[in-house]
Amino acid sequence: MESRFQRIFLSIITTGLLLTVVPSSWAEQAEQLELEPLLVREPERRPVEVDDLDSEDFEVGVFTGIMNVEDFGSDTVTGIRAAYHVSEDFFVEAVYGKTTLGETSFERLSGGLPLLTDEERDMSYYNVSVGWNLFPGESFIGGRWAFKGGLYLIAGAGSTEFGGDDRFTINAGVGYRLIATDWLAFHVDVRDHYFESDLLGTMEGKHNIEFSGGLTVFF
Repeated sequence: MESRFQRIFLSIITTGLLLTVVPSSWAEQAEQLELEPLLVREPERRPVEVDDLDSEDFEVGVFTGIMNVEDFGSDTVTGIRAAYHVSEDFFVEAVYGKTTLGETSFERLSGGLPLLTDEERDMSYYNVSVGWNLFPGESFIGGRWAFKGGLYLIAGAGSTEFGGDDRFTINAGVGYRLIATDWLAFHVDVRDHYFESDLLGTMEGKHNIEFSGGLTVFF
């Protein structure tokens, strides 16, 4: 009988100790969690330098490339351009260009019979166009350098002079502008100059494709 009371007494003491020790252990673990919060490492950011544009809206420059004049072949074209940026999306551009026409297939097949004099083979054109910055953005070179630039569409009208006559001309094309510094930009353009001509006997529409690259400065 006495041993039975001893077992009951020991069970009560053991239960009390467990109730005292276990909660204190939980409290210590909770305190450790509060003292040791989860650390989240911030991603390492690499420095990128982007040139800012000057506040001036005028842009002038030169260009050169190849112009394919229908019936006359391809020859070097050079010119100058000037633009005014009305807003971030639109700009107005004036262009003057020159090239020298080659021989037509008629002249080559006829044994050298000239269709134009040397002076009449000098072709020049001018036009005024409106441009739309279609996809402005940034171009990355390496891991540190980012340059502003973007794709633009352009279209306008003007005049083309060769063979002793002036021809009303419509031009349209696409270009890419890469702004290297806050005052210097590189251009790559593809444009179609369309006019009608009866130089070969019948009035026909002529598509004359120009590929060019150039430099411009902002001021």
